[in-house]
Amino acid sequence: MFVVIWVALVFCVRGNKGEAEATSSLENYCQTGSYCINLTKGEITAETGLCVVLPCSFTTEADFNVKGLIWNKCNSAAQQRCDHSDTTKKVFNSNKNENIEPEFKGRVSLLEPDVSKKNCSIIINDLRKSDSGSYQLRVFGNRNGKTDGFTFTSTANITVTVLSQKPTVTVPPLIEGHQTTLTCTAPGLCSGSVPEITWTWKNTGENGSHIPGNITEFRSENLTAVTQRHSSTLTLNTSTEHHSTEVTCKVNFTRIKTTEETVTLNVTYVKNLKISGATTVKPGDTLNLTCSVDSFPASSLTWTKSGFNESLNKNDESEPLTQGGQAFLIIHNMTADHSGQYICTAKHQIQTLTKHTDVTVTSSPKILNGSGCMNQSQVLTCVCISQGVPLPTITWPLLKNLTEYSVCITVSNHRMSSSITVPLTTYHRTTIECVSSNEHGETKENLIILPYTPTNNAMKWYLYLFKILIVMLLSGIIFCLAREWHRNKQMSSGNLAEKMEMVTTQAVPLVDAGHEEEDDGTQYEEAAEAATQSRRNGHIET
Repeated sequence: MFVVIWVALVFCVRGNKGEAEATSSLENYCQTGSYCINLTKGEITAETGLCVVLPCSFTTEADFNVKGLIWNKCNSAAQQRCDHSDTTKKVFNSNKNENIEPEFKGRVSLLEPDVSKKNCSIIINDLRKSDSGSYQLRVFGNRNGKTDGFTFTSTANITVTVLSQKPTVTVPPLIEGHQTTLTCTAPGLCSGSVPEITWTWKNTGENGSHIPGNITEFRSENLTAVTQRHSSTLTLNTSTEHHSTEVTCKVNFTRIKTTEETVTLNVTYVKNLKISGATTVKPGDTLNLTCSVDSFPASSLTWTKSGFNESLNKNDESEPLTQGGQAFLIIHNMTADHSGQYICTAKHQIQTLTKHTDVTVTSSPKILNGSGCMNQSQVLTCVCISQGVPLPTITWPLLKNLTEYSVCITVSNHRMSSSITVPLTTYHRTTIECVSSNEHGETKENLIILPYTPTNNAMKWYLYLFKILIVMLLSGIIFCLAREWHRNKQMSSGNLAEKMEMVTTQAVPLVDAGHEEEDDGTQYEEAAEAATQSRRNGHIET
C-alpha cells in the first residue's frame, strides 16, 4: 500500500515540476536485527510556499507491535539521536500530535494513517526556508508486553529554496465578440493552505489593473488524499480592447510567498476597412490610393476595378503594394480610360470586407458631334452637347439680347445637352455661338443654321407606307378574282349534274330486251342530243 501511494504522489509531483525533487532513489538502511528503514538517498529539494514528501517505510522485529510514529527535526545532520538533543524539534506525532513545535502544527501529516502498515511517509506543506534540515524517525509500541521504542539513526535531508515555479496560464483561441475563459493553475499539488489567485491586466507601458466585465471562479480539485490542484478561471467577452494586452495571474501562498505569470492576449478580429487618397486627378497625373484594414492576423488585401474579375497586378501603369495592413494602388499617366470604380477587398479568416471608391479623371469641355441648329416654320431650334469632368456648363451669348426664347437642359453622367428655341423673326444670322466651360477650361463653337428638309428616315417611312398600300390593293384584287372563279366553277358543276339526271331518265325506255344492245357510247350521245333538242322545244318526246 505504501508503494502505491508513494509512487502515485511522486508521479503527480514530478509531472508538475514537483514540490520536491529527490537527487537519488530510496535506499534501505538496517541497524539491529530486523530494524530497517527505507529513505531517500541524498537530498530532497523543495521550494518555499509549496510542499515536500518524505518517502519512508520501515521494518521491526516480529514481536514489536507498532503503536505510533514520531518525526524529529535534527539541529545537525551529524547527530546520531536527534530525540536526545535539547535543540531537537518534534514535527510530527501520530498520537494526536502531542508536544509538536508550534511552527509545524497543521503542516505535517502521514500519507498512510494506519501505522501498523509501517508506512512512515509524511508530507510537509507551506514550506519555509527554516524547514531545511535532517529529519529522523522514531517508532514506539509494545514488545513482550512492555512499552518499547526504536530510533532510526538514518535521516531524510531536505533543502528549501526560494520559490521559482510559476503558475500555468491556459489561453484558448480568442475571437472578437466571443466569450472566452482563461485558466490559471497554481504551481504544486499541495494540500496545505489554499493559495490566493488574482488576475490583472495592462496595456504596454501601463500599470496593472483589474479586468473589467469579467467573471472569476476559484477551484480546488482533490487528486489524492494529500494532493490538491488549485486554479482560477477568468471569463470575459473578448473584444479588440483586449488585443495585445498583458494578463497576469498572481498566486499568493500564505500571503508571504508570491509567484506570477504574464501572457499577452492575441484577439482575432477584422474591422475598419478604409480607402484614402485623392480620387479626382488630372490627365497625366498619378493616382495614389491607400486601402487599410485593422485586423489580426493580417488580412490579404487586393485591388480590382469594377467590371474586371482579375486583381490589378503590378505593371507599368499600376503598382498595388501591400505592407503592414495596407495596400497601395498607384497608377501613372492617368487618362479618361482609368476613370471608374475601384474596389479594395480584405480577406480574413473571420470574414471578407469590401469597400469601393469612384475615381474621376478631370478634363476640359468638348463640344460633341450632334450639336447644330435648324430653321423650321419660322422657328429656330439649336442643340449644343458638351462633355467634360467636372460637368461643364453651356451658355448662349445670343440670348443676352433676346426676350423671347426657351431653354431646355439635360444631364447624363459627365455630358450636358442644352437646347434653345427662338422665333426666327428676332434673329437673322447664319450661325449661333455655343460656349461650354468648367474649372479646367472653356470651348466655343459656331453652330450653322440649316434649313429644314425631310430627313432620309422620313422618306423611307413614306416609301414604306406606299409599299404597304400597294400590297393591300393587290391582295384585294386577287381575293375578288379568286372568289369569282370559285363561283363560276360551282355553277358549271350544277349544270352538268342536271344534264346527267335528264339523260339517265330519257335512256330507261330505250332499253328493249327483245333487241340487240347498241354501243353504249352511241346511245349516250343520241340520248343527250335528243334531250337537248327537247329542252329547246319545251317538251320531251316519249
